[in-house]
Amino acid sequence: MIGVLINVATVLAGSFLGLLLRGGIPERFTDIMMKGLGLCTIYIGICGALEGKNTLVLILSIVIGAVIGELLCLDDRINALGSLIERKLTALAGEGSGDGQPKRRFILRGGGKIAEAFVTSSLVFCIGAMTLVGSLNAGLTGDSSLLIAKATLDLVSSFIFASTLGAGVLLSAVFVLVYQGGIVLLAGLVSPLLSEYVIAEMTCAGSLLIIGLGFNLLGITKLKITNLLPAIFLPVLLCIFLKA
Repeated sequence: MIGVLINVATVLAGSFLGLLLRGGIPERFTDIMMKGLGLCTIYIGICGALEGKNTLVLILSIVIGAVIGELLCLDDRINALGSLIERKLTALAGEGSGDGQPKRRFILRGGGKIAEAFVTSSLVFCIGAMTLVGSLNAGLTGDSSLLIAKATLDLVSSFIFASTLGAGVLLSAVFVLVYQGGIVLLAGLVSPLLSEYVIAEMTCAGSLLIIGLGFNLLGITKLKITNLLPAIFLPVLLCIFLKA
């Protein structure tokens, strides 16, 4: 688990540094940075989407995943949680210091769009072969080198995401811990299911969602990406029946 814990620590460290920087950046600069981040997110998604080999697996994953997400109202639930956290941050800022203005400005500017920041950063940090293979290696052989290398990349990414998207990026550390830590702990059980073929299709489906997030960041679309999250895991089952 050492690689996972290091990865969580780098996400938290990068996020805190990004929030500190965000507090001193004029809004016009954060706006243009957001657009640039959207373009980079689309590029990351395109690179990952090209990993897929079976278009039918992708189509079924997205369609079935969308139905599951809508039935579970995932987007509404995540947004409600984000709003709750934002209200708590606001209350904390008001109670935490005399007039509280410097502290309030820092928390509120970091706290906007909590859900969007959480979903965007979590997907970017956890989608891809590096996450899955690194976690499996750590669980099966104790080799955390790939996760540690990923942690270095996530340090930079979390800094950039937090400086543009806000405090919701901090919460992605929880997702990294649960997702990667779960794979590490259950590596012996899940490794037969996560073949190279399955990992490629999971990466493809997840990367397509990342492209959608990029379009949202650019203001082109308002896709409810959270409702599509089940699509990331469906290739594990679909690849059993739809082998290339």
